[in-house]
Parts: sequence; C-alpha cells; structure tokens
Amino acid sequence: MEPIILDGTVVAKQIKDGLKGRVENLRAKGITPCLATILVGGDPASETYVRMKGNACSRLGISSKRVHLPKETTTIALLDEINKLNEDPQIHGILLQHPVPGDIDERAAFEAIDLEKDVDGVTSATFGRTALGLSGFPSCTPKAIMTILDYYNITIEGQNAVVIGRSPILGKPVSALLLNRDATITTCHSKTKDIDKIVQNADIVVAAVGKPKFVQGSWIKQGAIILDAGYNEGNIGDVDYDACLTQASAITPVPGGVGPVTIATLLSHTVEAAERSAGKNE
Repeated sequence: MEPIILDGTVVAKQIKDGLKGRVENLRAKGITPCLATILVGGDPASETYVRMKGNACSRLGISSKRVHLPKETTTIALLDEINKLNEDPQIHGILLQHPVPGDIDERAAFEAIDLEKDVDGVTSATFGRTALGLSGFPSCTPKAIMTILDYYNITIEGQNAVVIGRSPILGKPVSALLLNRDATITTCHSKTKDIDKIVQNADIVVAAVGKPKFVQGSWIKQGAIILDAGYNEGNIGDVDYDACLTQASAITPVPGGVGPVTIATLLSHTVEAAERSAGKNE
C-alpha cells in the first residue's frame, strides 16, 4: 500500500482560508491584526524566514512590523525594543527570529515577550501552559505537527511516539502535546543510546534534531507515521525521505510538509491574539 504524503500546503490553505473572515471581521471594527518580527543581525536564512512571514501576513490582510537590529545589539537594547512592542496596543503578536547573535541572552529576550503577545510560544510560561493543557499559544511547529495529524485523522491515543530532539520550542513542547493526547512518549536526544532501536518501536516518529537525513530507513518499522520538522540547507529534512518512504504509512515531505503549517499557525495565533485584545476592549 502506497504511503500517504502528509501535504502541509493543503493543511495550511485550510487554516488560512478559515482566517480570512475573521480578519475581515476585525478590520470592520477598525482593528488590523499585527505581527511584529524582530531580527537581530543579518543571517541570510533568518532574513528569508522573516520575509516569508511578512509576505504571508500581507496576503491575509494582516499587518506586519519589522524591527531589524544590528548584530552588535546588546541584550538590554533588545529587551528595550521588546518592551516597546509589548506596550504598543496596535501590536498583537511578537516574534523574535532565532537564533540571535551569541552575545545576546536569548532566553531573557524570550521571557520579556508579553504572554498575550507570545504567538510563537517561546516563553517559559507558555511552555508550562502547553504542558498542563491550558489555553495559550503553543510553539508553532509543535502545534503544526498536531494539526497535520488531526487533519489526516491519524490516531494519537495509545500510540508509541518517539520525538527526536529536546529543544524548548520544538522537541519538549511537541512531546507534551502528544502526551496530553494520550500517546506514550519517548524523547530522544544527543545523549540517547541505541537511538535506532528506540525508533524501531515507534508508531509515530517526530524528527526535530536539526541534522540532514539523520533518521534512516532501517530505523522505521513498517507502517510508522513520520513527521519531519527539520529543514536543512538544500531543502533537506532530518529524515532520509526516500529510504523511509518505503517503510512509512504516512510521511511529511520537506519542503511542503510541516513548514507551511507552522507559518499558518503563526498567522492563526496572531489573529486570535487580536480577537482576544478586541474582546477586552469592548
């Protein structure tokens, strides 16, 4: 049986189509949802990501404010810029493009973002709410992974899920989201022994390790579901796609898998933040 290709562009389109009317309703009230993106330095990949997010906003009628700071920016100066955005009622979401230059305390910068504007799900408070299953804005890529699973009616309850990666904005929160949906979770990382044998027991594999073609076809049991959250130079994911395709029952491609849904999730969170703000002011 041919594997199902989990097409993220289809999922993203459904999300964005559902946002159009909500954006129109807000604009009819004189409110334009606005996402502020902060870029520190001139990393070409980061500049591309910020531009893509800005273009995605404009296509939906969402405003975007770009704050571009030099790489010499200090932590204190960055915190000052974040606080200005926190205090601006016209800004509904704040995204700090990461990674930031090494001299900056990235965690301090994330923590400075107002919880109600943390549409990228990077604060520790948001992570805590995600882990406890409370309302808030989960990190966008983990939420995108869950959205893809739900769109394709993939069973999560009772499944053995292996997450490869433990970053605070991807591996850890997606493990929490899967656990909250009654999957049994194993989180692997750079110190995990015999990772190939652990993955061989997985019904669902989430690859979020940041290494091209890290997950091998021999690791995948027949019929497993693979979600590749990696994006490496040359449009290569963290999964050896061709080798794993023969084993999987469903798999996300790179590009065109998790990535488009991540951006659509960011837009959805921004619109929801604007709606919440509007509700408070009515």
